[in-house]
Amino acid sequence: MSTATDTPDRTAGRTAAGPAPAAGRARLLRWWPAAVLLVLAVAPFSAVPVPGLLDGPLGSAGSLQLLATCLLFGALATGYDLLLGRTGLLSFGHALYFAAGSYATNLFLLEAGLPFALATVLGLLSGIALALVLGSVSLRVTGIGFSMVTLAFAQAGSILVSRNPGGVTGGEEGRAAPSDLLPSSLVGIDNTANLYWIALAYLVLTLGVVHWAVRSPTGRVWEGIKENERRVEVLGLKPYGFKLTAFVVAGALAALGGIVHLLLTGGSTPQTTTSDFTLSLLVMVVLGGSGTRWGPMVGGILYTWADHRLGDLAGSGAVADLPAVLRVPLSQPLFLLGVVFVAVVHLLPGGLARLPSRLRGASNRKETGVS
Repeated sequence: MSTATDTPDRTAGRTAAGPAPAAGRARLLRWWPAAVLLVLAVAPFSAVPVPGLLDGPLGSAGSLQLLATCLLFGALATGYDLLLGRTGLLSFGHALYFAAGSYATNLFLLEAGLPFALATVLGLLSGIALALVLGSVSLRVTGIGFSMVTLAFAQAGSILVSRNPGGVTGGEEGRAAPSDLLPSSLVGIDNTANLYWIALAYLVLTLGVVHWAVRSPTGRVWEGIKENERRVEVLGLKPYGFKLTAFVVAGALAALGGIVHLLLTGGSTPQTTTSDFTLSLLVMVVLGGSGTRWGPMVGGILYTWADHRLGDLAGSGAVADLPAVLRVPLSQPLFLLGVVFVAVVHLLPGGLARLPSRLRGASNRKETGVS
């Protein structure tokens, strides 16, 4: 009798007490992006060593340069996923708009001698105009045809830059940004923290724009286009205009990223015009998790960090002392990146963004005793 009476009481107690901790955890989880942003914002003031992850203290110039590059590509991958993960458009020419922002801004500084602020605005507008023109042509076809057209435009842009018409692009060597025309606060190793904050601001802006766009009515149409474009047409909507909007917004974010890259590296480089550059963005998005809120950013940051740090590992003495059968593949950073990418894709379908839900699922199965 006592057992029958006590059991409902204990169950009721668990039911009453259960939602409170869950609600508390939900509130904490809601604030984690702000906590991460705060940590990133104060990183330049920190001298905490991060062995293995960074070469020097967190706030050193070398560490901030690497972190700024990681944040830049995290944002760039997030913007690219606006096409791939949100609208279902596989573009092989996204690097073209990134390069357009960098080269156009640099040319306005070098050739026209314009002030930095005006050159930046015109460089951004140049990238947007290029995305509008080429997007309006590329989107006349769909599927693999669209991908091939964007690839053709990217190859044409890369060839144009390497040919150095009129000496304006610098050919294979690129062109350095004129330090005398840049703000003094953005030039020199002592101002690396300022460049880092600019990269962080670009990441925050990109995340905000993408989040707002995806949650807007246009974003819901993008989702419908990705799932079934024909059904969107049946509903009386014209997918072409919505796809062009996504293309231009993604191109504008890429052009802005090119301007940030110009400041970080001190010049425009032809490597940013190649289709390989866009393929790297594709790998970042798939690695982090296409179509998720944080996945592309995480994939871009981790891929960029690994690209730099694995190069150091490949050239280290530890690898040099290994037998040839191990030393040869491990001395190639791309091989190491490929192994990591294949492992993540195989072990975590959907990318790193799916890892928390998989861990929660495994924990729930363990608690309930389900194998």
